Order: sequence, then C-alpha cells, then structure tokens
Amino acid sequence: MIKRLTTLLLPLLFFLNTYSQTTPPVPYGPLPSKAQLSWHETELYAMVCYGLNTYTDKEWGYGDVDPALFNPTAFDAGQIASTLKEAGFKGLLLVAKHHDGFCLWPTRSTSYSIAASSWMKGKGDMVRSFEIAARQNGLSFGIYNSPWDRNSAVYGKPSYLPIYKKQLEELHTNYGPLFISWYDGANGGDGYYGGAKESRTIDRKTYYNWDKNWKIVRKLQPRAVIFSDIGLDVRWVGNESGFAGETSWATFTPKGEKDVNKPAPGESRYQEAPVGNRDGQFWMPAECDVPLRPGWYYHASQDTLVKSPYELFDIYFKSVGRGAALDLGVAPDKRGILHENDVIALKGFGKLLKETFSGNLLEKAMISASNTRGGAQAQYGPENLLDNNKKTYWATDDQITTPQFTIQLNRNQRFNIIRLREEITLGQRVEAFAVDIWKNNAWQEISKATSIGAQRLIRLPYFITTDRIRVRILSSPVCPVLSEFAIFAEPESSLFHQAKTTKNKPDKHKKDWHILSAPGADNPAVLIDNNATIWQGPFNRTNTSANAIVVDLNEQREISGLIFTPPNEAFSKGITDRYQISLSTDGTNWKDEITGEFGNIKANPIQQRISLPHQTTARFIRFIPLHITDESNFIRIAELGIY
Repeated sequence: MIKRLTTLLLPLLFFLNTYSQTTPPVPYGPLPSKAQLSWHETELYAMVCYGLNTYTDKEWGYGDVDPALFNPTAFDAGQIASTLKEAGFKGLLLVAKHHDGFCLWPTRSTSYSIAASSWMKGKGDMVRSFEIAARQNGLSFGIYNSPWDRNSAVYGKPSYLPIYKKQLEELHTNYGPLFISWYDGANGGDGYYGGAKESRTIDRKTYYNWDKNWKIVRKLQPRAVIFSDIGLDVRWVGNESGFAGETSWATFTPKGEKDVNKPAPGESRYQEAPVGNRDGQFWMPAECDVPLRPGWYYHASQDTLVKSPYELFDIYFKSVGRGAALDLGVAPDKRGILHENDVIALKGFGKLLKETFSGNLLEKAMISASNTRGGAQAQYGPENLLDNNKKTYWATDDQITTPQFTIQLNRNQRFNIIRLREEITLGQRVEAFAVDIWKNNAWQEISKATSIGAQRLIRLPYFITTDRIRVRILSSPVCPVLSEFAIFAEPESSLFHQAKTTKNKPDKHKKDWHILSAPGADNPAVLIDNNATIWQGPFNRTNTSANAIVVDLNEQREISGLIFTPPNEAFSKGITDRYQISLSTDGTNWKDEITGEFGNIKANPIQQRISLPHQTTARFIRFIPLHITDESNFIRIAELGIY
C-alpha cells in the first residue's frame, strides 16, 4: 500500500514542483511605477536654460533686471528641438522659471514675466513655443519651476506660498502631459526681493509644504515623475559632472544632511546619491545632470568650451550606461537659438550613438544556459536575451542564483561594448557578474562588474575578437532575471580619441607677480602658480576685510576682468560664492569696487570669469571672499588670474 502511494505521489510532487518553477519569479525589493518605467525608456533628455540670465551673462540672476531686456532676435524653438532629436534625445525639460523669478509664460501670479518683456510686445508664451516644438519633434516635454524667487517681495513669507502654488497649477494644467516635474535644492539667500536687497533664509524642510505641492503635481500630471534631491521618483546623482557611481542602485532611501530622518530638497545627504542604497526603501533611480558648456546659461566667453561629441559619449556610458538617465543642459544664445558650436557637438554625439548602437552583433548567434526556470524554454529560455524584446527575459529556478549562459557566434566578431539589462519590473537583483571570451582554447575574463538594473554598458578600452562569449552571475540574493545581452563596436576613431579640454592659457607674466597679503601663513604663491595646487587660508566671518588677498602684477596692465578658479570638487568645503574686488594703480588708492556672487558654484565648481564694467589700467588687485558655501572656517582657491 505504501509503495503504491509513493508511486502516485512522486509524479504529483514533480508536477507541483515544475508548476511552481514555471510561474514568474517573485519580485525582489522596491519596484518601479509605470511613470518610472517610462522615464527609464527616455534615457536622454535636455534641460533648456534660457531667460534673463542669457542677457546679463549670469548663472543666477539677482531678480533685479528689467524684463524688457528679454528680446531674442531670432528665437526658434524648432531649431533647438530638432537638433536634440537628431542627437538622439527623447525629452526636452524647460526651465520655465529660474531663481531670478522671471517666468517664461504669461502667468497670473506675478508681473515679472514674459508678458512684461519686449519679445512679441509681451504677447508671447515661450513655454508654449517649446512645448509645441518638442511634441512636433517627438520629444517628451517637462518643466522646472524654481521655488526660490529672488524677485518676489514676499519670498520667505507665508504669502509667497499661494503664488508658487498658482505657478505650479498653471504649468501642470496648460501645457499638456509632462514626463517630468523637476525641482532643485537652491532655496534662499541674497536677492532683490522687490527692492529690499537682502538675504532671506527659509527652513527648507517645512517652508514649501512639499507634500502638498507634490500632491498637486500627482493630481494634475499622474504620468510625470517628480525629480529632486529626495525624489519622489528620481533622485539627483549628487554632482553636476554627469556621472553615476560605478555601482549604481536604483533603490534609495533619502536622508537629511543633518537630521537623517528629515530630508528635503537642498537638505539631503547627497554623498550617498551616486551609488544609491542596495537596501533602499524606494525605487528612486538617479538622474545625471551636466551642462553642455561649463555653465548652464549662455556666455559668449564659453563658445570655445563646448563639450566635444567624444566627451558627451563618455558621459553617456557613465550615466545611461549605469542605469541612470542623462539630463544635458543646453543654453540658447541671445538670438534665441543654439550656437553653431553647440549644434555641431550635439549632432556629432548623435552620430556616434547611431554608429555604435545601430545593431546587436549577436544576430543569428546560438545561446545556452546552465539553468532555465522550470525547463520552460519558450517562456524563460536564454533565447529571450537575444530577441530584441525588453518584455521577455531569461530566468532560472529560485534556488539557482549563480548561473551562467554561453553564446556561440556564427563567426568571429570584433567589439568593445557590452550591454546587459535586467527585467526591472521584478526589481534590481544581480549584485555581481563577469564576462569571458574564448581565446587560445580557454576562457579568459575580460570584465567584471556589479549592478545592472535598467541598463549596464561596459566599454572596453580595446577591441575584442572572438566567436564565443560567456556571462557568469557571481552574486544575486534571488534568481537573476535578465532581458537582454548585446555587443557593439564603436567607431575606432572614437575609442582612440583623446578628449581635448580647452583651458585659459597660462599668463606668461605671472612669474613676475607677487602676493602682497593673504590670510594665514601658508604659501600664498600657490594662488598664482598655474598648477593644480590648492591654496587654503582661514576665513573670518565677522571681519571679511581680514580675508583680503592682494596681488601685485609688477606693472600696469590693461584688465577686462578677473579669473577665479575654485577646487574642482563638487560640494568641496571652503569655496567662495560671494566676493568683492577692487583695483589700484599704487596699492593705496582703490577703485572699481565690485561686489558679486558665483551662482551655482557649490554644485558646479567651474572656473569663473568676473567682467569689469569697463576695461581699466591697474597694477594691484584686491580680492575679498565675503562668504563661503558651507560652515567651514577656511577658504580654498585653486588659482587667481586676469584677462
């Protein structure tokens, strides 16, 4: 009797086990929403930075400029959108209002808008123009509306909040479906504020009532992802270089900069953002933002400093190729179109993308795996990795977490780029993998990496030729689920191209310069040595005149402006963001005093050019740091110069 029961139960147990293994794998960890999945597909979008800053040669306008100054002579949103389309971008994100408070649409919330400009006699709507151009070119459309308003007389007071709410409602109601609603952490500081000309601080954690504002966005634009330092859907990567971490988790738990449990835009622990958190509570992938030029807004002095197609290509691998998205800042010039150099760079980048990723070189290859889930080849077999369909995937039995698959090509292929994708609707699962090729009758490892996620690109610094490839999953807490494996070959000229970075030529006269005074006793000559060294000195908050650095040029020079180079480290300590400059012919009588600020230097520490109101003759320069970006008690400067 027992023998008979055993005979009956064994087939039943086999059937139940097989059935359980042919059901889809159980999702692992936080999962992306539909809006996030759509955002992942976008991959490349551009932030268009255009406004009064374009005409004042500033990054962060103070809010005191007459709107009549805004009057592009050849505005063409179509030229901008079509260039982005040709370059491979899928979205256009418009800065509808920056920190200066100038609105690019005829808002009812403030008179400081395009309705008061000279363009189209105040009858135009630039947000509408960009929206139409984006959709005509097949680009998704998104909006950034800065919560900081340096023009508003009531900013920092409760009465500003209904104004900002009204702007959000207008922008999220009148311009069609948006793919992203974008926010940053620059909130509070110096401003015009209706003529008050003062510094206003806010509690970033409570002032804006973010929960209420984002409920407005969710209600009006349910298909849009919300981006900020802390999500809700997409996190800032923590730098403005365009790079995600070599290991990049789409999962993240936002933390406050000082109070871990109270994160807010501008008040977050950005140091964890490049990598993310393996055990993060939320699906919150990274956006990598970086400007095409050194700055986000147009400056004629940067016309020769546009990133090359090869530099953009490298950034692509370190952003999109690490499961993030690339948000490239583009800056129309005073005409209202992209400068010729920008167009050349963008189109060149698009050409590289097309030439590289036009086709998977594994076409007609044969593939086998060490395990297939439940033996269901049609449903979960490794062939799904090569079918060019992101919705199909290879999966293994639950207990098989370190499988491998092997690809036999129909002939030798030469390549240097490898692409893998996970089926992220089931979570980010794989923690480490390796890729081997068959060479000299043996397997040879050519690459090892960690996270995969929505996409992982491995760019080898050399070309590989083989007819057999193996991928080994080295670590995964649950069974892996992969939707694609592909190989590509980039143009040889790209692989061996050394990206050129244009810098200001060293001033040959600097060898005769002298630092007459500088705070502290450390070597002040470092300030003018043309090398990569960093000078550091004490910062006096109560008596800023004690921070003065006086340079003797050794002779009278014609000076148009000052060059200030900060340490090239995002969010480095001791970076000056407000300053005072004076000039003198004798070192005693000072003139041409200028007080100003370096907008956005905290997140984007690039070389700054301070233009004088007019060219002047001087021998002595006095530079006084008035404020630094953090609470440090020291100043750090890479170099001072003139032009």
